[in-house]
Amino acid sequence: MDAFETTWDRVAISRNGEAVSPELRPLVKHAYEVIIKQPPDLLAIKKSLEDLLSFLTTASGRTSANCFATDLFFALADWNIDWETLPESLTDIIGDIDGALHDAVEYRDIAKNFYGLPGDLLARIQKWKPD
Repeated sequence: MDAFETTWDRVAISRNGEAVSPELRPLVKHAYEVIIKQPPDLLAIKKSLEDLLSFLTTASGRTSANCFATDLFFALADWNIDWETLPESLTDIIGDIDGALHDAVEYRDIAKNFYGLPGDLLARIQKWKPD
């Protein structure tokens, strides 16, 4: 089993009886694949994160299970890359995906205080300009 599958199997679990949406997996997988690709394609990384975070802002995507699984995946994944090959402004956004995103539905005020709402993260990646 590859690194993505191993981590995905650990994080794609129900949360309070709510299942992770099947639409989430390909979005997380694509983001993972473009982030670990060397040399990095900054435009592809930006687009994949925009797609992922856009989904998490929709009515069907903004669920506790989806936000929790995404947060946990970004925290636990075996990225196996030299983060120094990516701009710090981008790694800050990637790092914040595994910050307070898990609180975005059940504890919205906490996530909001840490700019961890899907919309906050989406706005940041949309403003980010690849160097």
